[in-house]
Amino acid sequence: MRGQSHDMVQLLTPDGQRVHNDDFDFSGTTDDLVGYLRDMILARRFDAEATALQRHGELGLWPPLLGQEAAQVGSAHAVRDQDVVFPSYREHAVAMVLGVPVSNFLGLFRGTDGGNWDNLDKFKNYQIVIGCQPLHATGYAMGLQLDGVVGPDAEDPAAVIVYHGDGAASQGDVNEAYVFAASYNAPVVFFCQNNQWAISEPIALQSRIPLYERARGFGFPGVQVDGNDVLAVKAVTDWAMDRARGGEGPTFIEAFTYRLGAHTTSDDPTKYRTSSEEEEWKGRDPIARLTTYLKAEGVIDDDWLDQMDEDARQFGEDVRATIPTLEPVTMDGLFQTVYAEPSVALESQRREYLDYAAAGEDA
Repeated sequence: MRGQSHDMVQLLTPDGQRVHNDDFDFSGTTDDLVGYLRDMILARRFDAEATALQRHGELGLWPPLLGQEAAQVGSAHAVRDQDVVFPSYREHAVAMVLGVPVSNFLGLFRGTDGGNWDNLDKFKNYQIVIGCQPLHATGYAMGLQLDGVVGPDAEDPAAVIVYHGDGAASQGDVNEAYVFAASYNAPVVFFCQNNQWAISEPIALQSRIPLYERARGFGFPGVQVDGNDVLAVKAVTDWAMDRARGGEGPTFIEAFTYRLGAHTTSDDPTKYRTSSEEEEWKGRDPIARLTTYLKAEGVIDDDWLDQMDEDARQFGEDVRATIPTLEPVTMDGLFQTVYAEPSVALESQRREYLDYAAAGEDA
């Protein structure tokens, strides 16, 4: 049955060969795939630049996405204008596809803002606390139901997609979100990027069965997809989001991928995993496999790749040039972003702080 497959969905093998799947197929064009490849290359360049910026002291911390580009780009392209995305703290490629300025997440990890991206409706704020965003997403999805924008009778049906990792799947908040989503048939897609390591804990210690099989126990479909295959990710996410928009309830997607980099720049993965494991996963690189396929199809050539390298280099310069433009946040400014409308108590605290700060300057 679709959504309860025991086989991982794959449409493009690691060596760049298209394969058939009985339940899912990629319906896009080769032009779409060229765009996905460009998105993945730029996302990887951005990630490398941000990592280097942290090493140079320009960012306080950075969570790399290296190796997870296909999972993020493929799923992001399944999001429509009316849908809403709830990320964790590593969805840089998703944000880029959806048009979020890179200054937003650079500012967050530089400490020049508190992540208050109140100008964004489709892509909600990064969530640093592990595992709380699935509850936020489920509640929002239930709100969409109450607003009447879900189901076959809705004029422009909407859904929610929420990202979390394999480690977060062990959190109580996340499992509570699964319960609420199933109970209320909420239009939410749980997109789990299983990158094999919850910081230093391997997936084998977290779950005795594949993560996607847990969904059945909560009462909704679960699918495991090759997270390094952008075609398969797009096809599966399209299906899951269509289910949600149509009022058929939640879906759990396990994107089986690998974190080639560190958990964050404060982490040393050589302490807990082997170089042979990393080399094996490098052979499944999402960018390399799509490049191989498109070159074999005659869609791109070396000239295209050379131009792409130049575009990525220029993009890297633009990323570095963003840092001096980030203005530090003030304590007074932080008070203004706690609530949509300031409360009496909060305003009192703000005035108390300003008086305290002024007294310090006069001393």
